[in-house]
Amino acid sequence: MTADPRHDPVTRAFAFLTERAVSLRAAALLRIGYGLLYLTFLLREFPHRDEIWGPGSPWTPELARELQAQNGEFTLLTLSDSSTWFEACYVLALVTSALFALGWHTRAVSVLFALVVTSFHSRAVLMTDGGDNLIALMAVYLALTACGRRWSLDSRRARSARPASGPVHPWRRYAEPVRSRVAVLLHNCGMFVIAAQVCILYGSAGLSKVQGSLWRDGTALHYALHLDLFRPWPALSAQADSHPLLLTAVCYLTVVVQVAFPFTLFSKVKYTALAVLLGMHLGIALLLGLPLFSFAMITADAVFLPDALLLRLGRAAQASVRRATPRTPIPAPTPPALNTPAPRIPEGH
Repeated sequence: MTADPRHDPVTRAFAFLTERAVSLRAAALLRIGYGLLYLTFLLREFPHRDEIWGPGSPWTPELARELQAQNGEFTLLTLSDSSTWFEACYVLALVTSALFALGWHTRAVSVLFALVVTSFHSRAVLMTDGGDNLIALMAVYLALTACGRRWSLDSRRARSARPASGPVHPWRRYAEPVRSRVAVLLHNCGMFVIAAQVCILYGSAGLSKVQGSLWRDGTALHYALHLDLFRPWPALSAQADSHPLLLTAVCYLTVVVQVAFPFTLFSKVKYTALAVLLGMHLGIALLLGLPLFSFAMITADAVFLPDALLLRLGRAAQASVRRATPRTPIPAPTPPALNTPAPRIPEGH
């Protein structure tokens, strides 16, 4: 008896990857998050842009080109040593980040966003804190996804567009299903790679902490809070360090959650783990002064939120905005006066 091909694991996996795009709203959230985060990062560093990436940087264009010859990376910023070229690239990066967050012609803009982010990262790879490294990876992965299908100008334009009328060319009738399947396949693979990347980050970070004696005895945070490089608020760091038992508990909790996180993805425990990781990243941003890294990781965690949950949260946010928006009352029509005399009909009519 011939087995039904629909029950073949390979066939089912291929159908799952090519028939329906998964996590479209999570992809849109990643697009908005990383677009706005990189735009904020570029605006924050605008006064220091020349010292970090420009011709006046201590890491000169010649040194950058020498490093690129060794690691094989590419950057737009070293194509010319002109200040005008650098300023044009910086403006391009600002505009691209804004358009990417808005979801305007996302297919093309996502490729340009990946090129811009990797160019700035490769130009000054030794002057980073790890956050832009993660953003560079995510920008490349998001270029494969259909991250403009939800919560974007593209989706708004698609809803208002009228269906095309007239005869359809035969080649388009056959090519469209193939193009749609390839787009779905690239999107699903891109989202799975993003999820795998986050799991690898957390798992490797937790396992590396286990090997360190400071994390095993629970004193790692105590020493981190005394590093001058990571003390943006010395008084706040001192206040946190005054609770040694709490710091020890946070050390152990951080290691346990990071190591266990990849194993919680198929259960409801992942929401508890995501909440703990959210608190951890907010603490890193506040106490250690690494906001770019922290919010890059918080944005990456959104890949694990199901679309049904994001849809409910979006509707709740819209309802809250509608309730908070004052409405102008429509004046009621003025009723006729009761004592108004009836119009007099002329005689002879």
